[in-house]
Amino acid sequence: MTAFLKLHGLGNDFVVFDARKRPISLSPAGASAIADRRLGVGCDQVIVIESSANGADALMRIYNADGSEVESCGNAARCVAQMLMDESRRDSVRLDTEGGVLVCRRIGSVISVDMGPPRLSWRDIPLSQDLNTKLFVVPIVGGELHDAAAVSMGNPHCVLFVEKVEGAAVQIIGPAVECARIFPERTNVEFVQVLSPEKLRVRVWERGTGVTLACGTGACAAMVAANRRGLCGSRAEVLLDGGPLTIEWQGDDSHVVMTGPAALVYRGEIDLRALG
Repeated sequence: MTAFLKLHGLGNDFVVFDARKRPISLSPAGASAIADRRLGVGCDQVIVIESSANGADALMRIYNADGSEVESCGNAARCVAQMLMDESRRDSVRLDTEGGVLVCRRIGSVISVDMGPPRLSWRDIPLSQDLNTKLFVVPIVGGELHDAAAVSMGNPHCVLFVEKVEGAAVQIIGPAVECARIFPERTNVEFVQVLSPEKLRVRVWERGTGVTLACGTGACAAMVAANRRGLCGSRAEVLLDGGPLTIEWQGDDSHVVMTGPAALVYRGEIDLRALG
């Protein structure tokens, strides 16, 4: 049997395996089976913590619910950081991810993560062609979506500004944009309503997972895209379905800082061999 933790950040939930001392063999099909909410444990992402080769406190590998491995996850970073801080009795850790190294700090009852600078060039996101990532049109099956922006937070995001988030067709438009040909590595999709220069309402369609209650990198991408349009300042509260995150960005090459809660749900064991 293999031990795991179930954690969540604002309802964005994770099954976390610690492979620092004992290697864990996890296939994409195995990760997808664990994430299944009826036949498995159930989660948005499966996380495997490994030893880092570059001096970070740990390496975090991230599998979406469909089994695809992805580069970064802000909510998972807060959860794993809190676990490592509790374990080491420290108030800061560094996490290595495919999307870059994340510096995490405990501030009272919440966790702050330096997500690094956003990547804004079309090649870095990536897009399939040279477009202005601040404002462009996304061709999808059956039409076009105007008023889109693109941001990479170590993983790709398409930000769509809407008049009212609650009426947005997230489950229809989300998968269409995720798989649009302009995004060669697929994309996460954020639907953003600007409530004020200090507050954004955001719903998220996550690449390889679907609608989630929260997305840390998505909240960062939404705030960056809004700031680039002059729709919000350097600090904004981002209201996701699962609750609020505070996002700060000073513009240009400055780093994005995300702050929010993380919670342990329970500890369990699973027979990974039974997954096939």
